[in-house]
Amino acid sequence: QLQFVESGGGLVQPGGSLKLSCTAPGFNLDPYAIGWFRQAPGKELMGVLCIERDNQITHYGDSAKGRFTIYRENAKNTVYLQMTSLKPEDTATYYCILDEIRCPAPGHKVDLWGKGTLVTVSS
Repeated sequence: QLQFVESGGGLVQPGGSLKLSCTAPGFNLDPYAIGWFRQAPGKELMGVLCIERDNQITHYGDSAKGRFTIYRENAKNTVYLQMTSLKPEDTATYYCILDEIRCPAPGHKVDLWGKGTLVTVSS
């Protein structure tokens, strides 16, 4: 049974950085596309970045470009989201998603298998 554990969130000032981690105890993430999605209060779940099975990166819009990086560390069965230059509009709960074939297209329904990690960007 897949269960994601997302961690690394917290309170950070605008311009700060955070590194989020996504792992799945007992479940090998290597063969899958893994993405980071986020849901801000009162808003829909939105894609941030996704790493394909061949490690190509899928972007969802321009919000993360130049600021966020996604990468895998297979030895730790973990996918990271490195976030820099954080803005108040990045405030959201961040979730991992998984796809067997490829990163989901924008707007495509995804399943959540973890509780997420809350990122709050505020001074």
